[in-house]
Amino acid sequence: MTPTQTMTAALATRSATSLLPGFGDPVDDAQQVFAAALQAFANPGRTATLAIGCGCPAGLSPAMAALLLTLADPDTPVWLPADIGDAARAFLRFHCGCPLVDDLAAATFVCVPAGHAMPALSRCAQGDPAYPDRSATLIAEMASLDEGEALTLRGPGIETTRTLHADGLPPGFRAQWRANNAGFPLGVDLLLTAGNRICALARTTIVED
Repeated sequence: MTPTQTMTAALATRSATSLLPGFGDPVDDAQQVFAAALQAFANPGRTATLAIGCGCPAGLSPAMAALLLTLADPDTPVWLPADIGDAARAFLRFHCGCPLVDDLAAATFVCVPAGHAMPALSRCAQGDPAYPDRSATLIAEMASLDEGEALTLRGPGIETTRTLHADGLPPGFRAQWRANNAGFPLGVDLLLTAGNRICALARTTIVED
């Protein structure tokens, strides 16, 4: 074995041994997280706790890691901030097999970890009239889903109105979300995470002024 081959093998071994595990029970755990995500979209603005444990590489929160382990696969390109680091990228490549892309418009899932700016919703894949489901879902980490800006929500899945507190939404979010509503049936959907908690805003959810 040449010195280069020896070094390559050593690096591969070190990477494999340092890679965090995914779900303990991949099938059952993924089913539970998927059901929680469906319930979140069926009840916009309602928070839920993901009780499923999994590896959580630097840069991702527990809920964000669990959602990506469940939703991302080789057919769903994922966008991550350029400086998120290698641990999260290696984790997703190994466990999900998903392509990691630099072009926002090419991503099925746009992942915005804590400390990173949420990109403009209009820059993300909007779908097309024949296939509105070919739009992006943003998964964005908040500082809190109990404190922060109060959003009054209405629309499908909400009997009258529902109040969501979210600390970490970007300036001008309300205006961006109104524009997102206006493009229906096109537009993006949003999953907010905070630690091991999640909630969703579907493109049909109205955020009142």
